[in-house]
Amino acid sequence: NSVCRSIMEEGYELDLTYITERIIAVSFPRACSEEIYAHNLKDVTRMLRSKHADNYLTINLSERRADLSRINSKTLDTGWPDLHAPPLDKICTICKAMEGWLNTDPLHVVVIHCRGGKGRIGVVISSFIHFTDISASADQALDRFAMRKYYDDKVSALMTPSQKRYVWILNSLLSGSMKINASPLFLHCIILHGLPNFDASGVCRPYLKVYQGMQAVYSSGIKCYHKSDVTSEREVVFRLQFHTGAVQGYSLSFDKEDMEAANKDPRFPDYGRVELVFTEGPERIPDADRWHNGADVMVDYNTADPILRWDSYQDICDGEGTTTTAGLPKLTPLSPVCPGINPHLCVPVCMENRPSG
Repeated sequence: NSVCRSIMEEGYELDLTYITERIIAVSFPRACSEEIYAHNLKDVTRMLRSKHADNYLTINLSERRADLSRINSKTLDTGWPDLHAPPLDKICTICKAMEGWLNTDPLHVVVIHCRGGKGRIGVVISSFIHFTDISASADQALDRFAMRKYYDDKVSALMTPSQKRYVWILNSLLSGSMKINASPLFLHCIILHGLPNFDASGVCRPYLKVYQGMQAVYSSGIKCYHKSDVTSEREVVFRLQFHTGAVQGYSLSFDKEDMEAANKDPRFPDYGRVELVFTEGPERIPDADRWHNGADVMVDYNTADPILRWDSYQDICDGEGTTTTAGLPKLTPLSPVCPGINPHLCVPVCMENRPSG
């Protein structure tokens, strides 16, 4: 109809794509102003109602917005921070909600709403492909082909390494090739192989922040000093997320292409990598002395510096990360194909660089 053609052809600040006849992606750029966003959202809503009446479920992958729920009471708020991977149980909840809604009525459609990076849409679409592998029928082959093509052509390149890692973990769990490791792990050592060049003299002053469920649990005062002008800024050297339930053995290694920020930063050496060493208990690891800093590395144990104590995620989770089902038809509980997934085991590890100060 004319509204649909207008939205899809007249240069709105949004991307509306029918991935399949019943799965629609609607994304808005983060830079889009509130006024333009609200105006475009009204037009999208008018188009959706004209084509699908009240038969569409909105899955919101961004921060919670009251206007979305007012426009459509069947809105599932499942947002998480942009450019990050969501907890595994949240991915399962989204997939289960999509499957349940689409199977209830052939007229039902799902609208995936996102404001910001499209990587979050890529997480949902690729996860849903894996999630429905078990129950997919032959007559769904065309839809599955369309989802894979959309993923390959439109969103795969926009996903972060951690987002792809979590989709891979989910697929491994669903296929049975991986079992959740329920045993607690103790992170003893983080080894940075290769020195990032964040200064004219070819060095950097890194310190670590370790997060569990987006809550900071450790800030190190370890810095590699170098001579430079005094500043009060910091830059991200690398960021990575991993799920402790997917750790097989007692070490993880991440190459440059496996880490956010570092994968696109020429200052991080191509041969560089980060190694995490775990144990089953807090006891000191035998031969741990083999892990030590070089003779030219100075260590500052003062953690009172405000820039070290500043929490990178202190504001990012406000209004995000909480799943609500108000106004939705009753959905079945989390599928038993996702057992043992504990969201509190999702531990992002961040290492951030601060120039000399």
